[in-house]
Amino acid sequence: MMKVSEFINPADEHDIVEAIKEAELNTSGEIRVHIEHKCPKDRFERALEIFEKLEMHKTELSNGVLIYVAIDDHQLVILGDKGINDVVPKGFWESTRDEILSQFKHQHFKRGLVNGILEAGKQLKQHFPYQSDDTNELDNEISKG
Repeated sequence: MMKVSEFINPADEHDIVEAIKEAELNTSGEIRVHIEHKCPKDRFERALEIFEKLEMHKTELSNGVLIYVAIDDHQLVILGDKGINDVVPKGFWESTRDEILSQFKHQHFKRGLVNGILEAGKQLKQHFPYQSDDTNELDNEISKG
């Protein structure tokens, strides 16, 4: 079993949080990352459970995005809130998912998350551009289970 600290170390975590900040400069969307060892149920059900636990559904425009990773079970889910899902085309998150997975396959976990987060920011900008009065509605820190 890989420890979260082996998956990402404190320096990696800092870089991932900085990527979230950078991505959110382009969009009013809010991005969070949750990492845990095991996925105790269906990965989509678990991602939704974490989404709600982190209160990501409470953004003004319903435009939160969760990147959920279960290390040992090799599970990844990118979950967008209702405001996003109502306006984006099917397959919207595929480029973000592919960016993450291409790096994970080579054990480049930080790079995968950073690249995926930046890609998510670019994708969100199309439908939720940054507004001058935007406030950071959700914590940028990585959530761990």
